[in-house]
Amino acid sequence: MLKNWLEHVEEGLIAFLLAAMTLVTFGQVIARYVFNYSFVWALELTMYLFGALIFLGMSYGVRVGAHIGVDVFVRLLPARAANRLAMVSTLLCMAYAAIVLYGSWVYVSKIHMIGILAQDIPIPQWIPRIVLPLGFALLIYRFGQVLWHLVKGEQISLLGDEAADAMKYRSDDEQGDQK
Repeated sequence: MLKNWLEHVEEGLIAFLLAAMTLVTFGQVIARYVFNYSFVWALELTMYLFGALIFLGMSYGVRVGAHIGVDVFVRLLPARAANRLAMVSTLLCMAYAAIVLYGSWVYVSKIHMIGILAQDIPIPQWIPRIVLPLGFALLIYRFGQVLWHLVKGEQISLLGDEAADAMKYRSDDEQGDQK
């Protein structure tokens, strides 16, 4: 229940950020080239929205297996060894994300303590930058899910299988063409 709720919130936020970024950029282009007017805050807001999209999108990429990686040598290993290597890789990814989570928390805390304001938008800079530790916390959670699936044997690798996905989508397209 909580897992499904989190996934819906994550997908909704990503869709909102992408739509908001597109609308702000489109509005800025129309304002500039049609009305010869420019919103001073548009570039900064777009930058914050894009940053949030990246930091939330990286955990989404782990959840859906969309991150690319080189696994040529891993595929040559026996299944058990490949699974163990995937577990070690996942633990290393979690450690890296934990280090960056800590660093981003220190960074945002210092910005909050100093009270730096955004350049063009009248808000404290820590507000849009809070997505840094949130994104890495969510990334650790997603890698934890991957690790759990690896341990239970429900998943055999850290990465998605692009070739299998392509074949699945191709067969789905062929079935749709036959209808």
